[in-house]
Amino acid sequence: METLSPGYWQEQNLELGTLAPLEEAMSSTVWSSPDMLASQDSQPWTSDETVVAGGTVVLKCQVKDHEDSSLQWSNPAQQTLYFGEKRALRDNRIQLVRSTPHELSISISNVALADEGEYTCSIFTMPVRTAKSLVTVLGEPTRIQEDPNGKTFTVSSSVTFQVTREDDGADIVCSVNHESLKGADRSTAQRIEVLYTPTAKIRPDPPHPREGQKLLLHCEGRGNPAPQQYLWEKEGSVPPLKMTQESALIFPFLNKSDSGTYGCTATSNMGSYKAYYTLNVNDPSPVPSSSSTYHAIIGGIVAFIVFLLLVLLIFLGHYLIRHKGTYLTHEAKGSDDAPDADTAIINAEGGQSGGDDKKEYFI
Repeated sequence: METLSPGYWQEQNLELGTLAPLEEAMSSTVWSSPDMLASQDSQPWTSDETVVAGGTVVLKCQVKDHEDSSLQWSNPAQQTLYFGEKRALRDNRIQLVRSTPHELSISISNVALADEGEYTCSIFTMPVRTAKSLVTVLGEPTRIQEDPNGKTFTVSSSVTFQVTREDDGADIVCSVNHESLKGADRSTAQRIEVLYTPTAKIRPDPPHPREGQKLLLHCEGRGNPAPQQYLWEKEGSVPPLKMTQESALIFPFLNKSDSGTYGCTATSNMGSYKAYYTLNVNDPSPVPSSSSTYHAIIGGIVAFIVFLLLVLLIFLGHYLIRHKGTYLTHEAKGSDDAPDADTAIINAEGGQSGGDDKKEYFI
């Protein structure tokens, strides 16, 4: 490590801790005004806090109008710490300082880097209102050594924290400041590599396979190091289907007998993980597409219009036939009373039958 004057560690892209000069710990508490957070009296407000590792931090949340509701504190993992005066998380480091309808204050002792993050104060009104408090944890040099000349010092600092797979590839930055640097920081970065067991999931291509199609089952493994071997199995089938460095299982021509549950075991030097996929081979009939659905809708509209035109033509023809029948009835008036066909013809031409006059009408 480069020999520099008193400095600090700063962590990037991690939720575990940010270390800064000790001088900042004494005067870095910044209170936010309730008027800045919300205009409503029921909006809670709190403050950002900075604490030295191993020390105690107090989180205070206040509200002007509680609307008969209690305040609640939760940690960066969204675990409830206190709801009113009731403890929710079993951590003896967290203690209740003050609980009133207008204030909820708690303390966290023996603070570690893992405690750094954004804490949330909530009040369960309608709607629920929240305020955030960012807690920054500072570290201090672990070793100071005076050089033989008595004029320079070597300051060493170390940091220890638990890592997860999400921390793989994160940068840890060690920074120092000194009056000789005239306000500029000197820093160096170290990218950490986290080894972890693999995970896997199976993705079918195409997503909805049908009988007769070609199917690829992709076993997507993730880990550090990356999985080097994939073992494919089918439940109820012995021996295993395939052991290969390739992650895909290929079905050139699907049929009903391929249906079943398939397992893929992804293996690396850190361990193994098994994923499952249930394959149901559907009938080869095509799946209706959006374009065919659109054409079906258009066809239905056209058929409906044709049906309306046919109905209109039928009514029009019926109307014309009725008017033609009325004309013939008036022209042959008198034939209704004729005893026989000859008399009907005579009557239609203006003759008489039985002494009754018959009249002819022209329309």
